[in-house]
Amino acid sequence: MMRALVIAAHPDDEVLGAGGTIARLVDEGKEVTVAIVTRGESPMFDDEFIERGRKEARDAHRLLGVRETLFLDGFPAAKLDTVPHHELNRALQELVQEIRPGILFVPFAGDIHLDHQLVFKSALVSVRPRGGFTPHTLLAYETLSETNWNAPYLSPGFYPNLYVDVSEYIDRKLDAIRVFESQLQPFPNERSVEAVRALAAHRGANVGCHAAEAFVLVRKIYSAEFRLNL
Repeated sequence: MMRALVIAAHPDDEVLGAGGTIARLVDEGKEVTVAIVTRGESPMFDDEFIERGRKEARDAHRLLGVRETLFLDGFPAAKLDTVPHHELNRALQELVQEIRPGILFVPFAGDIHLDHQLVFKSALVSVRPRGGFTPHTLLAYETLSETNWNAPYLSPGFYPNLYVDVSEYIDRKLDAIRVFESQLQPFPNERSVEAVRALAAHRGANVGCHAAEAFVLVRKIYSAEFRLNL
């Protein structure tokens, strides 16, 4: 069975960026695992808020059909730059070798949140083709309020080159988003149901469907066992 692994810096990033695609993959018979890299620490975050966010993530993932939700404790939220880079590299490499996903989803390199940037870089390190298992597809997803607020022309821009039609799954994605009550804000805040729906409609209109999620294809490997389906 083909497996997919979605790596997120924080709970809700993965649903914002790939919730519809996750639901579609599950319905197509794929196993999807989500790994949340960071955990909040006091005094920036209290224990009640942290546990609430983790419960919301599990509940949202259950709606989407995620097989397993993993939390990589030991990496502080909003302070990932204080962790030696090799430690995050090793943690993600061990995760990839354990799950052995065919498709790996990661945050976009140009996101304004430094945690996202560092997770992307360590994910790239973790899947270098060096003799161990390597996913055949590596996709970077967009996260509202992070991907779109980078500095144009000064940092990498999100120019998608792969779209997934999620017209049949947008309602499930929005139901999963609603679970994150600790994160949702009223429209016109970007962390709102209306904004998520609008982005899906916009990405869908880009490619002629009602709703889509957009990705940057970072790498695609056609090894001997894969048929070229171009």
